Amino acid sequence: MPSDLFMWFIVLWSIFLAVTIGIGGYFMFRKFLKKMPKEDGKSILDWQEHYINETLHLWTDEKKELLNELVEPVPELFRDVAKGKIAGKIGELALEEKADEMTVELIIKGYILATPKRDHKFLIKKLHEKNIDPKKYDEYFNAN
Repeated sequence: MPSDLFMWFIVLWSIFLAVTIGIGGYFMFRKFLKKMPKEDGKSILDWQEHYINETLHLWTDEKKELLNELVEPVPELFRDVAKGKIAGKIGELALEEKADEMTVELIIKGYILATPKRDHKFLIKKLHEKNIDPKKYDEYFNAN
């Protein structure tokens, strides 16, 4: 009887280890792929960092606070990664538009383009809270 219980413990422990190692490996592999250089010699993460560094001077405290509010639903463990991805997309848009400062419109467009559709419900709710009409961003919601 005790040996059967111990055997089941070992089996379940082995399954648990295999699953957690698999999940960890999946996320490590995704990060590895993002770090691989593309045809231009820079990786996705290199470009993200480039856009953030080039537009860092455009961010005001108020706009940083808005970005922080928008990434609130992301679990804290992944929030910095999400914020970096979104800020990189916002920076890319700002450079394309040759913006002199970050605007609410740029931040919202960048958020929409950088996040999956499932996160857009939260954004629409947040826009209503801030009395911003989400309909003027419909083309970005539909482009994603």
